Amino acid sequence: MKTAVRYFSRSGNTKAVAEAIAQAAEVEAISVDAQEAVITEPVDVLFLGGALYKYGIDDHMKAYLETLDKEMIGKVAVFSTSWFSKHAIDLIKDGAAKKGIEVVSESLYVRGKPNDAQKVKAAEYAKKLI
Repeated sequence: MKTAVRYFSRSGNTKAVAEAIAQAAEVEAISVDAQEAVITEPVDVLFLGGALYKYGIDDHMKAYLETLDKEMIGKVAVFSTSWFSKHAIDLIKDGAAKKGIEVVSESLYVRGKPNDAQKVKAAEYAKKLI
């Protein structure tokens, strides 16, 4: 199964979770603001993560969601980190669904800075979906 991991992180918390998922999936985690983040080959699962900033997702994530092509992505699995709200998960899921992409119902949320146990949980989340 071909997978990809994309994320946006200001503090490094979402990046840490993305890297745990990517390691389990044996792929590279790439920030959505990097040129190589665009999905150019079909993937079965795109793990996509971000956080809440000022009650919304970052503009980089919004722009990235617009680049998604339902012909290139089998389904999207969403993960998020934040100190106070899981709302970013809903916003990212909605963005993918608006592009006509199947969204995995189960998501992964880590409150605050991910510890080792939470990184293991992120890896398990990835393994379950691939």
